[in-house]
Amino acid sequence: MTALLLPAETAITSQGAVPVLRAGSADAAYEMCAKLIGAGLSVIELTATTPGWAELLPSVNADFPDAVIGMGTITTAYAATVACEAGASFLVSPYPADEARAEAVKRGVLFVGGGATPAEIAASSAHGVCKLFPAHLGGVQYLKTLKAILPAAKIMPTGGIALTDVSTWIAAGAVAVGVGSELVKAPDLAEAAAALRQQVAAGRA
Repeated sequence: MTALLLPAETAITSQGAVPVLRAGSADAAYEMCAKLIGAGLSVIELTATTPGWAELLPSVNADFPDAVIGMGTITTAYAATVACEAGASFLVSPYPADEARAEAVKRGVLFVGGGATPAEIAASSAHGVCKLFPAHLGGVQYLKTLKAILPAAKIMPTGGIALTDVSTWIAAGAVAVGVGSELVKAPDLAEAAAALRQQVAAGRA
């Protein structure tokens, strides 16, 4: 099956590293979005575990119209509907979540299904870019194994990836990586964002 390449997928693969924000409040998530966008990372995954996310998303979109903001941890059709109506540019799930995908497809919104096993990755990658989660369990060698049996799969490993290891994951075949707490908790976010971009470039060299 050949998947339609949506603008959000192009943005994800172009940036090469997607910050994943899990915050304790909508205000904290908004502030972090502003900092990340200011640091040059305009493709961001918010998560449905953040309180008030359905109100947060339209606010971020309105204030940063050039950013590509997705919603992660979307696992149900209802959550997918709410996220799409709130203006998500893409949705992400930790596993295939077929009902959530169906709702996204109805609205022309990219759905990045996830998985850990070869069967789950094969199922999700049949639709386009997919999420390998949690990436740290199998590590880079597992990604290499998946790419050996699924060479066309566009895989975005997420979960427990250190900023200094991003280039290794990219070089191993990842089209992008999801990065979380180490980035958002960095004492100098601009410096961390610059280092992250360098890591992506080094992995693609």
